[in-house]
Amino acid sequence: MSFSVHSILPSVADILAARDRLAGRVRRTPLLRADTVSQWLEGDVWLKLECEQETGSFKLRGATNVLASLDAAARARGVVASSAGNHGLGIAAAASALGIPAFVYVPRTAPAVKRDRIAALGATIDASAPHYDAAEALAREHARRTGALFVSPCTGVTLMAGQGTVALEVLEELPSVRTIITSVGGGGLSGGIGGYLRGAAPNVTHIGAQSERTNAMARALASGKPADDDHRPTLCDGLAGLVDEEMLAQGRAALDRIVVVPESAVADAIAYLWIEEGRKVEGAGAAGLAALLTGRAEPYEFPVVVIVSGGNIDDSVHGQILASNYNSE
Repeated sequence: MSFSVHSILPSVADILAARDRLAGRVRRTPLLRADTVSQWLEGDVWLKLECEQETGSFKLRGATNVLASLDAAARARGVVASSAGNHGLGIAAAASALGIPAFVYVPRTAPAVKRDRIAALGATIDASAPHYDAAEALAREHARRTGALFVSPCTGVTLMAGQGTVALEVLEELPSVRTIITSVGGGGLSGGIGGYLRGAAPNVTHIGAQSERTNAMARALASGKPADDDHRPTLCDGLAGLVDEEMLAQGRAALDRIVVVPESAVADAIAYLWIEEGRKVEGAGAAGLAALLTGRAEPYEFPVVVIVSGGNIDDSVHGQILASNYNSE
């Protein structure tokens, strides 16, 4: 199967329609200058704080756009999703607001803060799968068995159009931006951002970031073939999972390049965001800043915007990272 940039990524028109559909349903998140990093790098660095979205991540945008687009019959059949946590939160919140039954499969390794919030929003949750890819297989089988709509966390123009509203907001507030750095898992956020940039701001460089334990997209782009995930423990649980042919095509179309950072650099970025910016951020949300702080995102032009994509981290994990950072000083 072959994909083109025109068919696989959302268009500017798709993203503008998503913005209208999401009005009053999602938060316009802050875009703030990171003064310490800007001074250190001698150029303007900004943080797009999707960690302050209603459910703690950008995933609410795409989930809401998909569910709000369903007709009455599809809504009655319900939706099912697989998620490392944040997509499930977005699905559960959107389904609750729209009165749609929702079932979410998460791996048993998903952070408790995410599992508990999904359940609190009223979705039925299954945490029996050993890892994300197994959770997705269960969710797809559930959809085949029940007729519920499977809502992918990573693919589909309607989903990515919702995520693309992140880039629309950035360009509205900082039209001079020259580089956007995005954490990448299966390519849903980067696909939405890439779709908007390709159509509205092709002069902006779009860099993806992953950790060494969630680098399926980087390996797929390097080899030109889909890549499996070896399911190693990671701070970046939101970026874990395989990259199939469709996700690979999204990555090719949306990203100018992708970089990989050590897990330790992600931990350092989490600590920095708390100590210097007062923001509690999960590993998947901090990978882009880690790419900048380690120098692995070079070369780039200022102003740089880093998408801080999520903030749902267990208190115990956050505390351990901060304790380790303080003890190393």
